[in-house]
Amino acid sequence: MQLKAIYKAPWFVKSIFVVCFFIIFFVAGVTYKSINDLSESSDLVEHKYEVVIELEQMFSYLKDVETGQRGFIITQDSIYLKPYFSGRENINNSFAELKELTRHNPEQQIFLKELNVLIDDRLANFEESQRFILKRYNDIESPSFSPIFREGKQLMDDIREKIKSMIALENKRLEARQRDHKDNLKVTPMFLYLVLLLSLLLMVGAYYKIMFDLEKLKKTNLKLEIFKESANQSEIVSKHGNWIWNIEEDIYSYSDNLYRLLGEEPQSFKATTDNLMKFVHPDDVEKLRGQIEKMMEEKNLPFIYYRIIQKNGNIKHFKAYGKTLVNNDGGRRLLGTTTDITDEIESFKALEERNLELERNNKELSAFNHVASHDLQEPLRKIQTFLSRLEDKEEENLSESGLVYMSRIKNAATRMRSLIDDLLQFSRTNKADKVFEVTNINLLLEAAKQDLAEVISEEKALITEETFPVINVIPFQIQQLFVNLIGNSLKYRAKHRIPEINIGYEQVLAENEPTIANAKQEAYHKITFKDNGIGFDNEYAERIFILFSRLHNKDEYSGTGIGLSICKKIVENHEGHIHACGAPNIGATFTVYLPVV
Repeated sequence: MQLKAIYKAPWFVKSIFVVCFFIIFFVAGVTYKSINDLSESSDLVEHKYEVVIELEQMFSYLKDVETGQRGFIITQDSIYLKPYFSGRENINNSFAELKELTRHNPEQQIFLKELNVLIDDRLANFEESQRFILKRYNDIESPSFSPIFREGKQLMDDIREKIKSMIALENKRLEARQRDHKDNLKVTPMFLYLVLLLSLLLMVGAYYKIMFDLEKLKKTNLKLEIFKESANQSEIVSKHGNWIWNIEEDIYSYSDNLYRLLGEEPQSFKATTDNLMKFVHPDDVEKLRGQIEKMMEEKNLPFIYYRIIQKNGNIKHFKAYGKTLVNNDGGRRLLGTTTDITDEIESFKALEERNLELERNNKELSAFNHVASHDLQEPLRKIQTFLSRLEDKEEENLSESGLVYMSRIKNAATRMRSLIDDLLQFSRTNKADKVFEVTNINLLLEAAKQDLAEVISEEKALITEETFPVINVIPFQIQQLFVNLIGNSLKYRAKHRIPEINIGYEQVLAENEPTIANAKQEAYHKITFKDNGIGFDNEYAERIFILFSRLHNKDEYSGTGIGLSICKKIVENHEGHIHACGAPNIGATFTVYLPVV
């Protein structure tokens, strides 16, 4: 994975080319050194032959001197002394040439000094022999001449050996250099081949990396083209345009749709502040110009609002925002977005009008609730009062059917009062004055049980509950919620068994509760009311919370169908959720979720 990451790194190709450059540079250096070594070897061979030739030439001159002297000794003819004199001069010239050729070789310089001494001795021997002959008049048979002659022979042998030593030294030096050169010739080509092969492999890898990057770049460019077109379409659909201010160069650029928002063709004029100001509403010019000047100072643009007038006279409301970004080379640009919010402004105005209308309707509903809860109770009380008097005074005078009618009227009046009371309760639940308090829920539950104490005692109901924490709620509404849910379980009890109600509590996470849809909080207080009553079919689980909705005939079970609607409204006031599930003749469970604040 690490090698793959290195291969995909952006610096990989650059590194390959740098390495290849240094490899080629290195190969060139090695090649130059090899050629230079070869040239030095060639120069050394040439130098060796020059030294050898010069030594042999000097020895030849020395032999010419010896030959000329011998000819003079034998013939006493001075013509034989010409090689003697010219040979000495040539020997001196050769010696000077050899001294120059071996100036960088200390060992040869030592040999050359020794050779010079020997040659001087030999030349001195020549002169001594010559003087002896001249004095003795060619008496070569004299015993005194023999030592001189043998000394000359010995000096010539020493000179010959010294020349051989110098030639051997040159040969040895040449052989050592050739041996080194030969070793280099063995290693250098293979080394250069391997290095060039490595360079080739690296370049092949770089080539494939470049081709891979090119293919990737093509795909990226295609995606960018698609994204650009998508962004253009998005700008058109969302009615916004983008603009960029290059801070260092003080140059603006507008997207095509920004021109369209101004009512112009894309790129139809140069993007400048002055050209933009030509479209701005006269009442907003000074304000916008001041905000732009502030933007230039602070290099930032918070949300600003202004109006523009298109050429056709349409007035549009714009909202603009900008933020400074710094790129890799340190350049700063202010990226901005301008949005046409004309529809939002018009929608807001329409919403305000609807809110006013709703406020009027709420006032009318409040008036209706007042009538329903107060004005209707007065005639209802009179009806119930007259029914009570009629029952007390005229019951004996009524026929059997009259008594039935009077009983039905009495029941209808009672139901009417219950309906008015429930409507009052629902109305209070809908009121906007919701004061939340951190409350001990256990106390609210006990208060609710006290409100239902008579029914609980009459039905011998068994109620078990868990301990609740303190919760931020609207106290009187939560108490009413408990009253309604417990009362609902008591009302729809099973006739053949004692009512049992279990009230449970736990704190849960929204993501773990599938019944919570569109949760606004992460955690909730989960309160469950489980009973063993008559239950219901789950297909009616949502219907039972609808206002005035009933699953049973009013003759079987009393009620107005408002109680559970009040429960739902209370839970909604707390931004919570309520769900019901049941099984016929087994029981029902109501689950309340209140957000953890």
